[in-house]
Amino acid sequence: MVDSHDKTIKHISLPDDLPLSPVQKFRHAILGDPISTEDAGHTLLPKHLALPVFSSDAISSVAYATQQIVLALGGAGLWVASQQSTYTTYTMGVSAAIVALLAIVVLSYWQTIYAYPNGGGSYIVSKSNLGILPGLTAAGALLIDYVLTVSVSIASGIQNLKDVPLFAPLHVGDHLVLYCVVAIALLTIANLRGLKESGRMFALPTYIFVFMCYLMIGLGLIGPFIGWNFHTEYVNQDWPGGTATATKAVGTFGLVVLLRAFANGCSAMTGTEAISNGVPAFMEPKSHNAALTLVTMGIILGTIFLGISWLAMQFHVVYWENGGITAPSVIDQISGCVFGKTGTWSVAYLITQIFTALILVLAANTSFADFPRLSSLLARDGFMPRQLSNLGDKLVFNNGIIALGVLAAILIVIKKGSVDALIPLYAIGVFLAFTLSQAGMVKHWFSDKTKGWQIKATINGCGAIATFLVLIDIAVEKFAEGAWMIMVLIVISVFCFRKVSAHYADVVQQLQLVGDHAIQIVPRENIVLVLVQSVNKGTLEAINYARSLSSKTIAIHVEIDAEHTALLSEKWLTLFPDLELEVLESPYRSLVAPVLRFVDTTRMEHPGANVTIVICEFIASKWWHTFLHGHTGFILRLALLTKRDVVTANVRYFLEKHDEVV
Repeated sequence: MVDSHDKTIKHISLPDDLPLSPVQKFRHAILGDPISTEDAGHTLLPKHLALPVFSSDAISSVAYATQQIVLALGGAGLWVASQQSTYTTYTMGVSAAIVALLAIVVLSYWQTIYAYPNGGGSYIVSKSNLGILPGLTAAGALLIDYVLTVSVSIASGIQNLKDVPLFAPLHVGDHLVLYCVVAIALLTIANLRGLKESGRMFALPTYIFVFMCYLMIGLGLIGPFIGWNFHTEYVNQDWPGGTATATKAVGTFGLVVLLRAFANGCSAMTGTEAISNGVPAFMEPKSHNAALTLVTMGIILGTIFLGISWLAMQFHVVYWENGGITAPSVIDQISGCVFGKTGTWSVAYLITQIFTALILVLAANTSFADFPRLSSLLARDGFMPRQLSNLGDKLVFNNGIIALGVLAAILIVIKKGSVDALIPLYAIGVFLAFTLSQAGMVKHWFSDKTKGWQIKATINGCGAIATFLVLIDIAVEKFAEGAWMIMVLIVISVFCFRKVSAHYADVVQQLQLVGDHAIQIVPRENIVLVLVQSVNKGTLEAINYARSLSSKTIAIHVEIDAEHTALLSEKWLTLFPDLELEVLESPYRSLVAPVLRFVDTTRMEHPGANVTIVICEFIASKWWHTFLHGHTGFILRLALLTKRDVVTANVRYFLEKHDEVV
């Protein structure tokens, strides 16, 4: 034990008013002032901010979940103008089944929140109760799904604006990828400013979207009784080519079609787990506040989803895709029908569309909250790079946020911002995580056996069975459309997690101190090489530093130009007569190769010795001057990176405005 009065250990508080570099000033201007560890409590989220941060993904899915059900049923021929009642029954039945599943999952995660108050995401629950492999499988599935969530949400939100007349001058459809990438960049910056700050920015759009949805549903419900004028001219009531295209027999294809519609509609379930992952981000009492937020999210999601599905059927909305051309979104058609696109209430339609686009874009914020947190847990356990566990200036996991933004942008570019191309990849990962988490909770209750554990285990067991059946349905229905790629990526991610863990374990084994020999100091000879390109003030600084390291100092010069070498040699003999200068010939005019060969020769001549290479670098007085220099030091550092017993030291000489190199 170290004595607290031992003078060899000191704790030093550094002043906070040190001058900032230009880079730091720019960083603070964009991201805001840093937050100290002592003020971490001020960054915790109250319920009204936690809801938009952790639930925007789930709530926003109502904008496309019904649409996906309508697409599946209509595309299979279950939409015929003369059979609207059948169409309505199937759509509402599928929607009700999904809401019932949502209730089971919410109840299951309610228990998880209280059982794991430090964050009970699928990774933690599965790893703790089922083992490392199931835990890593859940983690891989969630990380992939978080990237997809950002891509789908952004693409869907931007695409939703293409049919709004106000945004016609922006040509959204023609520049979809560009607008998506810009939106991802802005969201990344917003989240780098801190979790609470992003919550404040995103709260208003979320609540306005929820209000407009309830207003739209309310008017749709009571409109017939108050004489409200519905604008059915804005609703598509048929598929391209007429009703003759819808000829498949319902009795023959009913079950298959319904399962496909159910699988499509389950996109409404994504993001449900986010609150259980983020319990540590809530204000005290954490579990209580998180549980109430979870229930609120479930109620909002379930009621709006059912309301939109009911209105879609009341107005006989049809959504179709034909050769890359799509009908206006379902929520666009419904809001246009309820409010009208011209006249007094058209502003309500415009507000609905704008905030639908905003909530879809901001839905990605759920992933920006959870992807970095999950990555930090994996990094802490040694399954991902350690840098992902580092908290930044704003007490958020900067590296995870940036990684998510980059991956989502790449996916948008690859899929050209197409929601239809991204949706088939969606949801399978999250339902795999749901299933593993709920199965893990069943094991937890059987091991814990606290009061009422049988009922709790039954609830989680029902959740595990229900989500597993949905997982199978989604995997089968969407396998050929791209779900197989997600399965392969999950396997690859688990393999990568294990390889990273093996590397860190090997590093620990090689670096650990063992026995008394670990603290013995063994002096080693140090051969110092000074790279000399010309004789100037910077060279003098480098030589003085080199001589302070070792009495065995050798200056080396790579000869590219014989005339320059002759002039340099003449000056050298005058200024440094007592220091050896080795001239390395370079017939192919390479600077790096001769230095590497000389280093290898020196190491062979002095086995067991350290070789230190001192390189002088000029630091320009203006930023653009930097591009006028060759950066030899940086190139050599990269070349020498893998050399054993070789150390590189950079001596920086700061140029003033009137300094002149001799």
